[in-house]
Order: sequence, then C-alpha cells, then structure tokens
Amino acid sequence: MSPAVLALVLALGLVGPLLATPRSWGVPVAVGEIAAGVLAGRTGLQWLDPHQPALEFLAQAGFALIMLVAGSHVPVRAPGLPAALGRGAMLAAATGALAVPAGLGVAALAGTGHGWLYAVLFASSSAALVIPVVQEAGLDSPAALAMIAHVAIADVAAIVLLPLAEQPGRAGRAALGVLAVVGAALAAFVILREFRTRGLQQRLHRLSRARNFGLELREQLIIVFGLAGLAVAVHVSVMLAGFAAGLILAVQGEPRRLARQLFGVADGFLGPVFFVWLGASLDLEELIHHPRMIALAGALALAGVAVHAAARLLGQPLPLALLAGAQLGVPVAAVTIGESAQVLRPGEGGAILAAALVTVGVTAWMAALVGPREAEAASAGAVPTG
Repeated sequence: MSPAVLALVLALGLVGPLLATPRSWGVPVAVGEIAAGVLAGRTGLQWLDPHQPALEFLAQAGFALIMLVAGSHVPVRAPGLPAALGRGAMLAAATGALAVPAGLGVAALAGTGHGWLYAVLFASSSAALVIPVVQEAGLDSPAALAMIAHVAIADVAAIVLLPLAEQPGRAGRAALGVLAVVGAALAAFVILREFRTRGLQQRLHRLSRARNFGLELREQLIIVFGLAGLAVAVHVSVMLAGFAAGLILAVQGEPRRLARQLFGVADGFLGPVFFVWLGASLDLEELIHHPRMIALAGALALAGVAVHAAARLLGQPLPLALLAGAQLGVPVAAVTIGESAQVLRPGEGGAILAAALVTVGVTAWMAALVGPREAEAASAGAVPTG
C-alpha cells in the first residue's frame, strides 16, 4: 500500500465529520466514514482494495483502538453505575431472551440454518458507536447509565458467544481463547495496580510530561496491541482485546493528557481508517445477485430493531432502547469468521452487514432525538434504577 492510498483513505474519512457537523442531522461520524468507504470500495467506484495487507492491518489496529476508547469511556466510577448495572443486566438478559426465538424464526424463514448466529447479532450492540453518541449528547440520567451498562454487557457477551454460535464444533477452542485474553487482561490490570501502588507509574508519567516522552500513550498501546496479538493468535476478535484494555483504563482513571493522545491516534488516524476500510469491504452487489438475501437483510434489520425496542416494555425510553440496538463490530466479526470458515451462504455476509448498516442508521436517527433536554424528559419517564 502506497502513502497515496493512505492519504486517499484519510481524505475519504473527512466525509464523517462533514456529515456530523449539522447537529440537527444527528449523524455519527462513523456513519459518514462507512458511507465514503462504500462509495470508494467494492460496491462503488473500486478506488480502494480492502484486501491490501497493510490496509487490513491498519484497519484492525484501528478497530482495537476504537474498542479501547469505547471501553475507557464506560463510566465505571459514576455514582449511579452500581444500580445501573443491575438494570442494564436485566435489559441485556431480556433482549437476549427475545433474540433467541427471533433468530431461530428468521433462520427458519430464510432457510439458512444460522438461527443461533442471528440471535447473537440481535442481542449485540456497539459500544464504539453508542458511547460517543451518549457523551456528545450529554446523557447522564439513570436510564442512560442503564443503557450504557446494557451495551457493555451485550458487547462482551456477544464477543464471547459469537464463535460458539457460528462454529459450534470449535466451541471449546473458542472458549479457551476468550479465557486466555480475559486472563491476560486481568494480569495486566494487577501489574499496573501494583506499579500504581508503589508510585512507579506516577513517577514515569511525571517524567513523561517533563520530557515529552509520551510514555502514557506507549504504555496503553503496548497493552492493547499485546492483548490484540494474543486475540489473533487464539482466533478471538480484537474487539475483546480492545474493550478489555479500555475497561482497565476506565477503572484506573484516564489522565487528561492520555485522553488527548488517544483521541489523536484513534479518532484522527486509525479510527477513520477502520471505518473507511469497513465500508470499502462491503460488497452490497451480492444482494442483487441473490435476491432472497435482500429479504434476509430486511428481516435481520427489522428483527434486530424490534428486539431492542421491546425494552420499552421494561420502562426504558424508546429512543434509548433503540440507541442500544446499534450493531457494528459483532456483524463485522461474524462475516469475517464465517467467510474464512466458509460457513455462510452466498450473499449472506452482505445481508448481515446491510442489516447492520440499517441499525446504524436507526442510531443516527435516535441520536438526533436525544439530547440534554430529551434526556431529562426520558429520565422523568424511566423506571427508577435503584
């Protein structure tokens, strides 16, 4: 991959901020970046070859960093989070319970035999999309905290269950891979806590500030890419590695200096590369050649939105319930795993990703509806979390 290709990818990524600038539109930055990738990639003008090894590597690194930032923004120290965790777990469990019959039903109608895979997709969410929307809108009500907890729990559960649902024969190996990544993350947390207790980490950070060494950023990149490397080796999505690294950072407390550094690397460089690459990877023309898969895409999108909308019956405000239904990383991982293992039917991968894009569009719509004023109204109508 030449530097000119990288420049093109970053230039296409500017479509994201351009569409997100009018606040009344409520379009997340990632939506514009994905759309630009679709236009320039396999579905559109074919300016970009998403299979270039260097571009794929940068995209995966960006995905890990996006999940790191998403995990670091989980408000683990928020006063209302303990109560919100219980309600978030209830919402995630209810959504998961509804996702099973919905997934089996759609698979039966489509004749694909992938009901459990669809169930995982319906129950999943996307912290990488939802949490930035929540922060930008200034949502801090009990209902919003419960939604964040719901999204975090759904993300982790879907990452763990996806390989089991898609390749049941590899369930044992996949479970061991997940345990290896989680165990490594816990070990990293214990080591960092020991450094912090002994004052070593604080001294390194003071030295970094005084000498402009950037040690805080280097430390986090070593952790996230170390976990991501382990995830790749044990055939687990880098989603889990990035999110686990982010949670470690959230528990410790993210310094402002490090937050600015991560923002520059993730949101200014590798994040846009991932989203543009994702859009460029989509081959939506497959749906034209397999018309039945167009119906599958519609059914997947409708069922995914409906499963999350049902949280309204538990007292969750409808905009927040639908906002939690954004799907991105899990469908991408599902298609990546499924196509490499050749377990998906022709056009099924395109249907899964097209349905995910519909949920992202619903997220953009909900983002335009919720804001500080709407959050107050939603909080007033929500079931208490305590």
